[in-house]
Amino acid sequence: MRNAPEKVVIGTAELWLGDCRDVLPLLDNVDLILTDPPYGIGYANKPMFGKGKKQSPHKHKPWDDATPPSWMFGLMQEKARNCIIFGGNYYPLPNRRCWLSWFKPDSPPSMGDFELAWTTLDRSSLQFERSIAATNAERVGHPTQKPLALMEWCISLAPDPNTICDPFMGSGTTGVAAMRMGKTFVGIERDPEYFAKACERIDNAQRQDSLLAFQGSRAPHTCATQAELCA
Repeated sequence: MRNAPEKVVIGTAELWLGDCRDVLPLLDNVDLILTDPPYGIGYANKPMFGKGKKQSPHKHKPWDDATPPSWMFGLMQEKARNCIIFGGNYYPLPNRRCWLSWFKPDSPPSMGDFELAWTTLDRSSLQFERSIAATNAERVGHPTQKPLALMEWCISLAPDPNTICDPFMGSGTTGVAAMRMGKTFVGIERDPEYFAKACERIDNAQRQDSLLAFQGSRAPHTCATQAELCA
């Protein structure tokens, strides 16, 4: 039996601790669903990349033992004007024109050189290059955490995505990208540990954005004062 969902509101972000199978049907429609669901490849039990490493350092969790039910993908398309779904090659999705590829130039031997995202976007397929090493500073412990720059790039490709939803939020990278780009965000995550990290990251992103806005609002006054002093 699944626990009842709990909602946390942080500024322009609405975050749900619960199973997306329970929460997503309750939500209003959004402009974009950008998400990275489980691929069903049991990541934490796979041999680990890197010299001298034989297995993943992450503790096993069952979230990647199977892919979401097929009806979830139909519901996501009903709930959003556009969808970008990483790992689309693992799921029963219809043929579409635009695929996105994240190319990892420093990919270790036990990982693919790229990951694919299925989309409903009406444009040519595109590729984004970002090394794994470049994301080290932003990592918070989720084994399949996507680069922040990658998610910002994905958002920028969708037409006017003012409201963004990630039903498989993980540690909240999609939410951080949405906050940095001035969007409204709805995230769902069932793991309490990852949910807490997502809340912290999204709160920090909003605080930083507010600080920058405050500093920007002071700039004209400061310049005027300096001009008066120089006069």
